[in-house]
Amino acid sequence: MLLKLNQVSWGLGICAILKSSSSQKSNVLLLLHHRKVNDFMGHRSMRKKNIILKQQQQQPQQPPMPSNSNTSSSFKTRHVVVLVSFLSAVAVIALSLNTWSFFRSDGRGVLSDEVYSYEVVNVFPHDPNAFTQGLLYGGNDTLLESTGLNGQSSVREVDLQTGKIKAIQNMDYSYFGEGLTLLGKRLYQVTWLGKTGFIYDRYNFTKFKTFTHNMKDGWGLATNGKILFGSDGSSSLYKINPQTMKVIKEHVVKYKGHEVHNLNELEYINDEVWANIWQSDCIARISPADGTVIGWILLPELRQELLATGNRIDVLNGIAWDQDKNRIFVTGKLWPKLYEIKLQPLRKPLQAPLERLCLRAPVHF
Repeated sequence: MLLKLNQVSWGLGICAILKSSSSQKSNVLLLLHHRKVNDFMGHRSMRKKNIILKQQQQQPQQPPMPSNSNTSSSFKTRHVVVLVSFLSAVAVIALSLNTWSFFRSDGRGVLSDEVYSYEVVNVFPHDPNAFTQGLLYGGNDTLLESTGLNGQSSVREVDLQTGKIKAIQNMDYSYFGEGLTLLGKRLYQVTWLGKTGFIYDRYNFTKFKTFTHNMKDGWGLATNGKILFGSDGSSSLYKINPQTMKVIKEHVVKYKGHEVHNLNELEYINDEVWANIWQSDCIARISPADGTVIGWILLPELRQELLATGNRIDVLNGIAWDQDKNRIFVTGKLWPKLYEIKLQPLRKPLQAPLERLCLRAPVHF
């Protein structure tokens, strides 16, 4: 923290220092992290309208309190040095405490406000024409993927190393494919702008059953091996009975009291539900017990790198997890690459508050 003591009276400097040292820890981080950024998203996803989140107004800093300056120069110098040293120690302690709450992890999961970046471990080819809506790891270096767009929707098995399609089930033109998950030997898929879904045989993609659900729409699916989790583009995380495909519980997903809208593709990882937030570069880590966001993963550089090289891409969408080898894969709609990533605690200041980076206004279709 910079305190401009030159040409300022000793009393003014003391008041400014005392005022600064009594600030809450969160304000220390806010001063370090609060910078304006432009939030440029990908192309429109068909009929889904692009949402631009209004920038939140920053609260102005209050000026230091006035005071008199009738103390001798030598006395001022000694006390300024002592108090600046004290302030530095307080700032270090405050930042350390905040860093601990941001990055600490115990064996039971993550703490509130835990924020992660990533390290790219491997890059694999991905079909640039695949409008990825659902993604999961199928074992033996294969991925199972659901693609969207009317006339281009499908369920497919893809070779991880080459990106080539090993098997595919094309959907009728009237359906827009969405989220996909695997429970036992059955693949469950939902569709957009409808409450219709399909169950396929995992190995030959034969359509086993057509079902209806009672979510408002079909966006994402995941499973913990017992029940299904679903999203419909709102802030709701649904628990679904896989036998009846009916909602048995609904949680409103929230971060610091704010509803987290536009929940998209889902993946169940280590007792958490991970969700792409549509029209953002963020993945929310959600507690399935109550819908609380317990962590974030920020991935802006992946999309920016692809855009910079002239790729015609859409938004980040698609999370897959290899439980046996603890590998995480991410991609996006029309992305020519699929990334294996390793999470890393965020060690640099955020470019903007998390609310601005990751929260979006609700959409209705």
